[in-house]
Amino acid sequence: MTLSNNIFQPGENCWVESQARFSTPLIDCANYYKALHSAIVKASHSIFIVGWDIDSRIRLLRGKDEQQSEAPSVISDLLKWKAEQNPDIKIYLLRWDSSLAFFAQREMWAKEVWEEKTPDNVETVLDDTIPMGGSQHQKIVVIDDELVFSGGMDVSTNRWDTRDHPVISEERDGPDGEYGPLHDVQMVSSGPVVVDFAKLVRWRWQRVADSSPIDIREAAQNGEDAPLPEAWPDDYPPLFENVQCALARTIPFMDEVEPAQEVRHMLLDLIKEAESVIYIENQFTTRQEIAEALNKQLKLKPELSVIIVSSYEPKGKFECEAFWASRIEFKAILEKDIDANRVKLTYSSIEDMQGRKAYKRIHSKVMTIDDKYLVIGSSNLSNRSMTLDTEIDTVLYGNTPQNQEKIAQVRNDLLAEHTGRALEDMPALFESKHPVEALMHNQIAHGYVLTEVRDEVFTEHSVKNVFRALSDPEEPLISVPTLDGAALPARNPRRRSIMIMIGVTIVAVLGGLMFWASQSIEWLSSDSINAFLEKSRGTYFALPTVLLVYVIGGILFFPVTVLSLAVAAIFGPIWGPIYGIMGALLSSAILFGIGKVSGNAGLRKIGGPKVAAVDEKLKRSGIVGVAAIRMLPVAPFSLVNLVAGISSIGIIQFLIGTFLGMFPPMIAKGLVGDSIAQIWQNPSVETISYLAGGIVLWGLMIWGSQKFARYYQSRKAPSAENESQDSCSKDEGEKCAA
Repeated sequence: MTLSNNIFQPGENCWVESQARFSTPLIDCANYYKALHSAIVKASHSIFIVGWDIDSRIRLLRGKDEQQSEAPSVISDLLKWKAEQNPDIKIYLLRWDSSLAFFAQREMWAKEVWEEKTPDNVETVLDDTIPMGGSQHQKIVVIDDELVFSGGMDVSTNRWDTRDHPVISEERDGPDGEYGPLHDVQMVSSGPVVVDFAKLVRWRWQRVADSSPIDIREAAQNGEDAPLPEAWPDDYPPLFENVQCALARTIPFMDEVEPAQEVRHMLLDLIKEAESVIYIENQFTTRQEIAEALNKQLKLKPELSVIIVSSYEPKGKFECEAFWASRIEFKAILEKDIDANRVKLTYSSIEDMQGRKAYKRIHSKVMTIDDKYLVIGSSNLSNRSMTLDTEIDTVLYGNTPQNQEKIAQVRNDLLAEHTGRALEDMPALFESKHPVEALMHNQIAHGYVLTEVRDEVFTEHSVKNVFRALSDPEEPLISVPTLDGAALPARNPRRRSIMIMIGVTIVAVLGGLMFWASQSIEWLSSDSINAFLEKSRGTYFALPTVLLVYVIGGILFFPVTVLSLAVAAIFGPIWGPIYGIMGALLSSAILFGIGKVSGNAGLRKIGGPKVAAVDEKLKRSGIVGVAAIRMLPVAPFSLVNLVAGISSIGIIQFLIGTFLGMFPPMIAKGLVGDSIAQIWQNPSVETISYLAGGIVLWGLMIWGSQKFARYYQSRKAPSAENESQDSCSKDEGEKCAA
């Protein structure tokens, strides 16, 4: 029996009404990434990936799956492998050109990284058309125009986790270290709905790219009776068959594009259909309009229960004051004049046998309405998802008794995970008079349990909240007036613009400091430094004085050559170089430490793939590479120290290389500096000869270092290549990335 009285209204609460021939949810990222890997391996015609993020470093497989796979696990290596294996395939990557708010969370030079890692049949574009304050939040993968993944998951950092969500997991390792349990939901579908997604991703691509994407594949089998697509992922059989569905979008006003708030209207219409149970799991719950609709329906339907699962604790001040403070008000509106046994806003947590606690981070965007509707999408229950971000939700309708059973099964499966119960125990709970109360009681100890949120422990609700205005806005943060009196939303600043602003700011700050120092610090000159050092000669404070001058001079980017010549002129050709190298090493170590702290804070990402390649060469060449850089006048002393700290080289290697590269020239400078002093005091053929000899020795050392560095690199490159080839041939079953 087929039911057809759904609420889908294209142009109002949805973009299109469609059908999925086959569909199945993919719960948690380990399952999604594994399914995505399988589908990419099978792809033959085209791959479109649209996302908030597409991180080139992500491993799609783990454990035995990774060991036994013939195809690479890392997403960038996998797409490169697929593109080289099939030169006719076209691969399109459309990633949000993120705003300054996410500067530290993502790959800084994403486009350049992807272009460097992949061949020409892989194209990468960054979408910079989103209004300021909004984001590109759709998460879509279309493969061969026969298969689509959609929902709440990106190929991004800090996403991977398994369904059991252990308290501690070595595989949950992100750029900032280990992260806690994380829950998310995606879905994979085939059939007519894939054509709609194929049109959507091509429209998105054509808006921002210079090239036109490949046409929709005419041979794609997307009919109502089509077989399972060849690219359908292994190990994930379809759950739904021939299920009616609709796609609801949020499209902000951008570049004269007609805005759409279909997600907002769809959710409000779905809530009106509820009679027995509304189940929601969502990253954010701040939209008061949704809370009011839920409260109203609870009052209209005395038998209705509402259970919401979200996260426990906020990440950072902005999330706390924008989303958690707003959730306090959301909860108050939701529960107003409603029996507490009928409604709960909860989080899922665990305390294992060892007493270790963990709180599950909810990133999914799921809603079920009785056994009639299932929503899996990208939209949070927030202001921005309703109006400002680009979103896409898939709404399945239980058009047959079998599909209604599957909707209830998905709901029960998710709540079984969050409450530590077995799936077969769930139906009885929903048959009780108060399903919410039944869910909250008799949960299993030392497993995951649901607990009611109490956000007052983190923050207090504030009506006037600048954090909310910036993090969860309904409208663009800035609008630009036009000549006809209207206003267009300003875009988020491009990544390149952000980098230029950062570069200009750094240069301006350094320039300002140096100007201030030159104007305010009277002794920052060669004459003043000579006079200052002269006073310490012959005292116990000679060495501390030299060390102090080198450290302060290094911080203020004072030329190290001037310091070395001054120290040699005052302390002679023996003690001058000794004092000088000690001061140079101390200054190098301090600036190296500053660079290391700055690099760990995120500055290493600014350099991009080219600098990363140089960094790798510096790391491989080690001591000899540092020594060569020190001998060659290629960069200021202080700048080399800072960059080395940001790089991956160790401080011991760096200081040894600095000593070997600077001490011999310092001896030469000692001869030069001492000769200059002697010429000034007693000009003669002998002192002039010392000066000329020192200059010649200095030049010979620079020339010799160039020759030695080139020789060393030419010897090291073949040996590194041989080592790589040897490692590749050790075990044919292991993958070796070039």
